[in-house]
Amino acid sequence: MKGRSFLLALVAVAMVLLTLALGFWWAMARQSPLRIMDRSLELPRAARFMPSDAALTLHWLVDPRQVPAYAQAVAPVRQRRVVNESTRQLRDGVFALAGLDFETELAGWIGPEVSFALLDAPAQQSGEQPKEGWVLALSSRDQDGAKRFLQRFWQTRSLAGTDLQISRYRGMGLISGRGALLGRDPQPIATALIDDDLLLLASGRGVLEQALDVSQLESQHQLGDPVLASDLQSFGRGAAVLIANPAAMDRWLGVPSVITAREDLQGLVAALTPQGSDLALDAVVHFREPRIPVVSQMTDSHALLRDAGGDAETVALLTNPAALLAADANEPLAQWIAPLLRQSLESVPTGAAAAVVGLDEGPMLWQQGPQGWVLGTRPNRPDPDMVDGKLQQLGLTGSTLDSEGQSVQVWTRLARQRRRGEESLQAELAVALERHAGVNWWAETLDGLRRRGESGDLIQRQQQLQELDSASQSALAQQLAFAAASSRSHLGQWRPWELVQGVAGRSLLPAVKGLSIAAGADHNAVSVQDERVSSLRLRARLQLG
Repeated sequence: MKGRSFLLALVAVAMVLLTLALGFWWAMARQSPLRIMDRSLELPRAARFMPSDAALTLHWLVDPRQVPAYAQAVAPVRQRRVVNESTRQLRDGVFALAGLDFETELAGWIGPEVSFALLDAPAQQSGEQPKEGWVLALSSRDQDGAKRFLQRFWQTRSLAGTDLQISRYRGMGLISGRGALLGRDPQPIATALIDDDLLLLASGRGVLEQALDVSQLESQHQLGDPVLASDLQSFGRGAAVLIANPAAMDRWLGVPSVITAREDLQGLVAALTPQGSDLALDAVVHFREPRIPVVSQMTDSHALLRDAGGDAETVALLTNPAALLAADANEPLAQWIAPLLRQSLESVPTGAAAAVVGLDEGPMLWQQGPQGWVLGTRPNRPDPDMVDGKLQQLGLTGSTLDSEGQSVQVWTRLARQRRRGEESLQAELAVALERHAGVNWWAETLDGLRRRGESGDLIQRQQQLQELDSASQSALAQQLAFAAASSRSHLGQWRPWELVQGVAGRSLLPAVKGLSIAAGADHNAVSVQDERVSSLRLRARLQLG
């Protein structure tokens, strides 16, 4: 009997200790910086004050105080201190653009939700043209933090010579003034405190009044936009939401003008999600008319990728390259991808690659590596006779060559060679074709064909595309993967990247390890009878390390 009592007591103590341990672990896990990005994607309360027609809006949904700690936790051990400092500088630089010092003015009270919008402010005087304005919404962790900030904020500006105006609008207390902020030229600024825990700052009283006006009408603010809510539901999870109209897509996001100039373009909605040390983007671009074709050939495309090998700085899976390159293509996806594809084709002086790609209805695999380009197509697509005729027009001659026991069809061009004062003619290879049971392989060099059967860094490009698809239920029609060097080259010319580096005060390109992009019809907008939809889906994943 005593033994049974002892065992019961021992079990009870063990259960208590286990419960305490689990509780301690749960509390520590919830405070871990790795959990700050793990949340469902939904608009914050501040979206009620952001107009639906704002040019550009960013909703940041995680605690900005913990962002440097998160970046440090996912960075390689040797780089953690540098990554923490770089992230801290970038965060502080963003708030400095609004004249705010994060460490001294915000860190003690700011909450996990920050919203920012660029919009057209109303004219301040009769006959004056509308000016671009901005609204910044900061959540507070407690009801006293925002109040204390406002007191210090306006006291500091008043001592700097700012004339304050205090009034009420729609039942809210407004404070506005014009003064020097952090050594800058005098700029108008206005503030309002909502329910003691949401602070609105704006570039002038008129802009702030506009934000308060739209909050009263559900049809005019972002929180009441059903299309926006549907987009966020399709994204699932994320750390930030970006919304842009066509003008902002052109000016701030660097979207090609051939897209932003389209009259049927409505705008873009995107979700940003840190995934370990990588940064993932999921976006929807809306058009008024169904322009984007729905295709279902990605199974064949990935079969081509599985049979590929060798080295590749760039890999592309293209559903219908001939349609992308068509001169009369008016489909948004073709207009977006075709310039990049043509740029790659024009870099091949013989024109052989363009002849094959321009005739192929897909799917096609393109890989570019040290041995030149390699294309994978389905058997008899494109038609061999049509390709031969096109290559002959380019001055190339077809023949058959035995290479390591395989019959290879080649197209060559005679070129004049001069050695030791003597001239001779030599056949230069332009394109080689090797046929297999399920795939035709076209290559710029014989080395490219030989390396195709070996392992190489193409495996890394395959992993990039797999990671891009892993978070979604459906693959997109066109997919691209870039190694570090080509990723840095493309990002270095992208306007948003230049802006981010300007805020950070340093080059961020050395941290880039790879980039993958996918685009196609938005399958969330597809019904059984649809052949075209009005929403373009974009996904991207930036590898950092």
